[in-house]
Amino acid sequence: MTRPLRICFVAPAGYPVLAANRSIPSVGGSEVQQSFIAPELARRGYDVSMISMDFGQREGCWVKGVRQLKMYAPKSGVPVLRFVHPRLTSLWSAMGRANADIYYLQNAGGIMGFIARFAQSHKKLAVFASASDFDFDPDLPFIRLARDKALYSYGVRNAHCVVVQNDRQMQLCRQIFKRNSVVVNSCYGFAGNPGNRDGVILWAGRVHPVKRPELFLDLAQRLPQYKFRLVGGSDAGATDFAALCNRARSLGNVEMTGFVPYADVEPYFDGASLLVNTSLGEGFPNTFMQAWSRGIPTVSFFDPGTRVNGVDVGMVVPDLDAMERALLRLKTDSTYWHEQGSRAADHFRLNYTVERTVDNYERIFQDLVRAASLPT
Repeated sequence: MTRPLRICFVAPAGYPVLAANRSIPSVGGSEVQQSFIAPELARRGYDVSMISMDFGQREGCWVKGVRQLKMYAPKSGVPVLRFVHPRLTSLWSAMGRANADIYYLQNAGGIMGFIARFAQSHKKLAVFASASDFDFDPDLPFIRLARDKALYSYGVRNAHCVVVQNDRQMQLCRQIFKRNSVVVNSCYGFAGNPGNRDGVILWAGRVHPVKRPELFLDLAQRLPQYKFRLVGGSDAGATDFAALCNRARSLGNVEMTGFVPYADVEPYFDGASLLVNTSLGEGFPNTFMQAWSRGIPTVSFFDPGTRVNGVDVGMVVPDLDAMERALLRLKTDSTYWHEQGSRAADHFRLNYTVERTVDNYERIFQDLVRAASLPT
């Protein structure tokens, strides 16, 4: 009898999201995706593990069928020297303890280089999955050090498979890294209460300059007759969160929630009228799936590339004036709001369920193992 395929998710900040831990202020889109994908693979009979930083969890504990392995603690080690120890040494050790057939990373950073090298030296398989269009920006703006840019580039080029979120990323991967990739849609697995045209106008995400939350407050200032809600906390060193809060208080029609653990974020979407995204660029936001699954229309500056019969799923606008007009139409035209919301909900059900996404990953993983002739 063959043994189950062993799959290890290398997710440095994954444990708090998977375990729905409210005491650790950590949440990110890639971690949310893995919190759906890893347990579903475990449910289907795969041997699934996850390597995360040491947040105090017990080594080898099980969360939703996924075995937890630890590497370094978030602030451990001496600056400069900690790049090697404890970061590299603890990652290498944890990967050895996982003893997986496939190591999966959805996080653009130097760590991908180590994963690819470990896989090469141990006759294992490495998979990189993108989380943003910026993962294929030639300048890699969110990887600070030249060393880490080089390691990341090496890792992507030497991964056995690259998974992307859309056709645009597929083209960028071919252009920048000279290699092919495969598109797998993101997924979302909760069922919330449907949207309400009379509900709040919502913004949710990481408060960071690239997300441009100040533009959301500009909209609130232009449309004082409506209630706005900004869900997200300060991203240390990136955005003046206190200034945003002060401005929101001066407007009077904006609710600022601050950081909300992922385990508690769902109710903020329930009954919202629409979701606004003001980001310069994205991959495919989890917030879109949270909205669309509830029949809540979205309005954004970036184009997620989702269309049905040539019609956008979600409104894409070029500037703030156009966004203001879009919000006004959605808030005042009931027929239009229901049309947009229904299109979004139908598109979600056909494309973004956990089951459909994991079906695709199963095929990819099984094909990789067959091609590599790994023993199972």
